[in-house]
Amino acid sequence: MNESRAGGRGGRSSGVAGEVWLREPRSYRAAPPLTRDRIVAEAVALLDEEGAARLTMRHLAERLGAGSTTLYWHVRTKDDVLDLALDAIFCDVALPASPGNWADDVRVLIRAWYAVMLRHPWAPGLLGRPMLGPNVLARTEFLQTTLVRGGFGGVDLAAATHGLANYVIGSALTRVATGPSDAADQHVRAHADEYPTLASTGHLGEQDWDDLFARGLDSLLAGLAGSRR
Repeated sequence: MNESRAGGRGGRSSGVAGEVWLREPRSYRAAPPLTRDRIVAEAVALLDEEGAARLTMRHLAERLGAGSTTLYWHVRTKDDVLDLALDAIFCDVALPASPGNWADDVRVLIRAWYAVMLRHPWAPGLLGRPMLGPNVLARTEFLQTTLVRGGFGGVDLAAATHGLANYVIGSALTRVATGPSDAADQHVRAHADEYPTLASTGHLGEQDWDDLFARGLDSLLAGLAGSRR
């Protein structure tokens, strides 16, 4: 079955990333053998174990021990599954229990977001999708509300929001995509006359990624705080 199409009753229709959040949930007279929550949980497990390239509706149905027609009753397309799975893992991005210093609250959110991305290495590559799920929107709402408390508004608020989001997404993408560092470092050192600074700093060698992320986030927040003075 074509993975970009929805099957089941009513024919087939093209799938669009993010569309699942704009449709009304399907109604039915009797409870089917599957639930959306079970489908999403199994999809997350599949993605964690095998990666996004291995996610197909047929493969997911097999793991669930169900037929494709039953699966398509709940989710019309593979895009639906990806959108639902991505939003589901954002539930694990903890929010501060009570408002505190705005920069500290943003730091807690962004570090938790980063940790979740690393636990689900398939996720950073999907964050260009429309992010309309309730878990994502709740955390974006928290981020903007916190930045407003910090004195941001208008274009400055938009720039701060995008800057922080792009920092955590880019950092996670770099972390999960980084290959063997020894070979890269040796290559740069062998051509130190062309790349003297890279060779002397060991930029492409082994890194403490968590420390670099924390330092970068501190610098970004310090810059944002300075812009409010």
